[in-house]
Amino acid sequence: MKAILGTKIGMTQLFGPDGKAIPVTLIYAEPNVVTQVKSTEKDGYRAVQVGVGAKRAISKPLTGHLKKAGLASARFLGEFRLEDGEVDWQPGAKIDLSVFQEGDRVQVTGVSKGKGFAGVIKRHGFHGSPATHGTDHQRQPGSIGPQRPQRVIKGKKLPGRLGGATRTVKNLKIIKVDPERQLLAIRGAVPGPNKSLVIIRGQV
Repeated sequence: MKAILGTKIGMTQLFGPDGKAIPVTLIYAEPNVVTQVKSTEKDGYRAVQVGVGAKRAISKPLTGHLKKAGLASARFLGEFRLEDGEVDWQPGAKIDLSVFQEGDRVQVTGVSKGKGFAGVIKRHGFHGSPATHGTDHQRQPGSIGPQRPQRVIKGKKLPGRLGGATRTVKNLKIIKVDPERQLLAIRGAVPGPNKSLVIIRGQV
């Protein structure tokens, strides 16, 4: 199973054998501990739940849940589906960076940066109205209630919250795996601010 939870550190650059700079995102991925194993008979599907990191205080129900895997606390919890034929895991087992190799293709999921309330030009890329000849609404969306059907159609592009949504970037290449420092260098940018949770999965 090529999957692990990690924390985004930030972007930097590495140099390839030809001397060219490669933009990479560094991800800190300490070993994930399996906290629960889900089965088709009991849960309707096969998956493993993993925990990573530590928090100062967690709820009593979560404390009891993590105790079965020998964990005192966990900052993040995540779940990975298991395909038919994959080995069953046991609570307390660890998943580390050894599941990845340099050159592997992965997809990274994270929550994009929240940018607050935004208008249609910034949020949807509207061009705006003419800036001359008496126009006084350059950055407004224009008419939203057409003559027919005399209502605002669902899905109409309007101002609203920008960012803060789950996004997945696919087909990213692993440039370097550093098991000693528990670091993963992935080419290009991945969603989310620094110190946020990211989910790295092997490319399907």
